[in-house]
Amino acid sequence: MRINTVMQNALLLALDRSDRALYVRCVDHSRSRRNWQAVWTLLTHLGGTTISVAAALLPALFADAELQLAARHALATLVISHLGVQLIKRTVSRPRPSQRETWASLVREPDKFSFPSGHSTAAMAVAAAYALAFPELALPLVVLAVLVGASRVFLGVHYPGDVLIGQLIAIATALMM
Repeated sequence: MRINTVMQNALLLALDRSDRALYVRCVDHSRSRRNWQAVWTLLTHLGGTTISVAAALLPALFADAELQLAARHALATLVISHLGVQLIKRTVSRPRPSQRETWASLVREPDKFSFPSGHSTAAMAVAAAYALAFPELALPLVVLAVLVGASRVFLGVHYPGDVLIGQLIAIATALMM
């Protein structure tokens, strides 16, 4: 039993080192980071609470039954994935990059925990739910959600692994709904 724990800890440490190294490559470009800061900031807000909830709720106001059903699916996916993310965040308690690395985040951090990314999860939850309902919109919706996740890394708020796991939680939740 002890060997398994040691191997798991070694694996987690190796994953953390790789994730941090990738993070450094993503944010270690101060000039271009400043030039793109407004674009990344705009994108990152698309994964925030207000926009995510609005994207899930507003289409439910339309008379089209298919759109209303998709909106309910999006809202359920958003809520359930968010509950999972919050449970994992409080259990894992991974510090944000600004607490461990040499770069400060360029936007306000919603809490002190990094893993997994709530914004990335929210954006992908809504995108995946609508993509399942309207496959012709899948590519632009998923690309936009991926960009929201990328913005979280480039703005210094999350490690790449935080974003990836958050997006996978959202996709799994959407598929299970």
